[in-house]
Amino acid sequence: MTTLALEQHRPLDAIVLGRAGVDLYAREANMGMADISGFNKFVGGSAANIAVAISRLGAKTGFIGCVAEDTFGDYVCRYLSGQGINLDGMMKDASGSRTSVAFTEMKPSDCNVLIYRNKASDLTLKPEQVDPDYIASAKMLVVTGTALSESPSREATLIAMEHARRSNTAVVLDVDYRPYSWRTDVDASIYYGIAAGLSDVLIGNREEFDMMETVLAPGNKDDDATATRFLRGHTQVVVIKAGELGSKVYCRDGHRFRQGIFPVEVKKPFGSGDSFAGALIWTLANGGELEDGVRFGSAAAAINVSGDSCTEAMPTREQLFAFIETRKQDR
Repeated sequence: MTTLALEQHRPLDAIVLGRAGVDLYAREANMGMADISGFNKFVGGSAANIAVAISRLGAKTGFIGCVAEDTFGDYVCRYLSGQGINLDGMMKDASGSRTSVAFTEMKPSDCNVLIYRNKASDLTLKPEQVDPDYIASAKMLVVTGTALSESPSREATLIAMEHARRSNTAVVLDVDYRPYSWRTDVDASIYYGIAAGLSDVLIGNREEFDMMETVLAPGNKDDDATATRFLRGHTQVVVIKAGELGSKVYCRDGHRFRQGIFPVEVKKPFGSGDSFAGALIWTLANGGELEDGVRFGSAAAAINVSGDSCTEAMPTREQLFAFIETRKQDR
């Protein structure tokens, strides 16, 4: 299988569900948190990053999530709207929750990130706030896994995936595992397992699949065995990322392939996975081949980690193609 069968005549290419917040990036590079003099403000959060990545490439993108009813929430919504993202699924919470804020160093490795998620607004999304008609208006629903970590967001996420299945909207699960959001890996593996069974495409790194196999295959490091385990139910594609080693892609019909990376000078390690997912989803939403989508994803990831932020470093289609033409891929 090289393409994904999608309902092509829909107003939105993809709707992304999950967290949107504020990222504060260190102004100085290669400096520890205690010595940084100030920060630059951007919109961030895995789901927001992916939505921006898809939209920047020219796809029609929607969003399902929740921010606080305050100035940070207004800032996030204004930025996403300015990126051409439809916010019909965005909620604002006035119960006292807060939009997430992340403080980051700017280092190529050993980079500290401090995330403030006490009573996080994105986790207050409720099942009754998820509109099945909105989901049915998109070719694809993209779910970021942190939304599964706490109720009522967990139930809202799972019902959104069920709505997608009923409306023939393809489902992509980007694992996006944040250990601090979960009580134990066992808890996480249970809910991720349920979500994986509702997904057409599953994207994660080796450590994330280790978590997902905590109960069924503890200690397994064999990517082939992992792919076989998850290519059941609705799942048609499993993408296992391995950082500098590239990625492995497995399809339900037995087709498999590897994808290398595009070497660049790395400024920070985060944002690459979201950029990868965005380019892959953009390709599939436009009827492109899976191999091209993974190659575009690898290039977009390289562009992002060489930039000074996550959302603002997402490439346009022109930037992506120009980068691929001028850079030699490392296989």
